[in-house]
Amino acid sequence: MWRRRMLAMAALALLAGCTANRDFGEVRPMLVRDDIHDWLGPAAAAPNPSSSFELTDDERQLRDLAFPLIEPPYERQQPYAVALEYGMAGTAGMTRTSYADYLLSSRYRSPAARYAQLTEDIRNDVTRLPGFFEMASRVTDIDQKRRKSLSYVRDLSPGEREQALRRMRENASLIALVRARLGQRVSAYRFALERLVVMTPSPQAVEVEQSLNQLQASIARYRTPMLPWAREQSLANAR
Repeated sequence: MWRRRMLAMAALALLAGCTANRDFGEVRPMLVRDDIHDWLGPAAAAPNPSSSFELTDDERQLRDLAFPLIEPPYERQQPYAVALEYGMAGTAGMTRTSYADYLLSSRYRSPAARYAQLTEDIRNDVTRLPGFFEMASRVTDIDQKRRKSLSYVRDLSPGEREQALRRMRENASLIALVRARLGQRVSAYRFALERLVVMTPSPQAVEVEQSLNQLQASIARYRTPMLPWAREQSLANAR
């Protein structure tokens, strides 16, 4: 069933201009719904049941920010990419060797292009981390307050309590899933870099290594307890 749906979405993408995504991996607006990534919470918490409560704006944005850190970078800019955005193929991540297999395939005709793509994918992850973990901090903080409030809300039904607990479990599971996938990504990037150095050594390897070290340092920073981190400097918040 999901393969048929993917083919249907791919056909729409072709009509929209040969690919489901625009530059920088953004899905074309005509193919986007507000709930495009809502499935991530239940998927991350499975096999535990999901909550029927409506997502808050922050919870929905957390899922939007999580997706590109879960999805393998080589799945973006593909005709079927929008189907993956809607969760029609689950949350499969990169294996240690899958990224290298992609990078060393015939789609790249020069070693320089492979090094450049590896550097770009690593830097994209570095850029995405602050936004995701800042939102994760906000969601975690409000969930801590929500958990405490359960003891004080009057006439709280068992069903309402259970639905609230399920949503908190979804949020925590999604954050844990992103952390796990980041570790897999670093391992996959490292494996690909080592293969490139052995097969086609280049001075570009130094730049890749520096970017990978920056990614590892950023991930390590966000392993600290989930407290609100200082807002990162960006065009959005440098006001």
